[in-house]
Amino acid sequence: MDAATLFGGSELLRAFSPVELARVAAQTTVLRCQRGEVLFSAGDAADRLFVVRSGRMAISRRVSAGREPIVAVPGASDMFGEDSLFDGAVRSTSARALVGGELLVVPYGPVAEVLAGRPALLWPVTARLSKQVRAAEVARAEALALDVTGRTARQLLELAGGHDEFALPITQEELAGMVGASRERVNKALAQLARLGWLAVHERRYRILQRDDMERRAH
Repeated sequence: MDAATLFGGSELLRAFSPVELARVAAQTTVLRCQRGEVLFSAGDAADRLFVVRSGRMAISRRVSAGREPIVAVPGASDMFGEDSLFDGAVRSTSARALVGGELLVVPYGPVAEVLAGRPALLWPVTARLSKQVRAAEVARAEALALDVTGRTARQLLELAGGHDEFALPITQEELAGMVGASRERVNKALAQLARLGWLAVHERRYRILQRDDMERRAH
């Protein structure tokens, strides 16, 4: 998929005209990354955003000394790293490749120029940010209401991305960080889901056997 087409599917850029998308695409570069490669770290200066063409990335946020849980796992067609475009602040998160692939690297400059020339385009951006805030509030409320098994089921469904069989792109330690529990408790939750016949686990391969039951447990 070419850059302009890929950008047109993102919430931030979908309102751009074909000419504007082409202008942004003309200044875009391709970055091929390997598993484990660090793309940026919290505190870095920010002047570009990324769109995933292939592979899987991990976005993490440091919450305490030695603890940096993953907060998002962008995959194909997802955008990340755009927050500093709007406030000029340094990176508040870190990003690395979970699964090697290709990224489109977009300088902030051409995107900011289009937005400055057509301020009405900022309405979809505002809607996107509002949706993110609402989603974070819902996730926080659900996290308080759900037990570890429910939170584990929810994270697995999100990581599956609509597939019933998938390879876990993160370690169990990282999964525990996303769930907000110890690795031991998450392992017990996985074992419980397997005993119920809802989930099959073989090393890092996961298969959802009863999606409806998993979805009910996750809410």
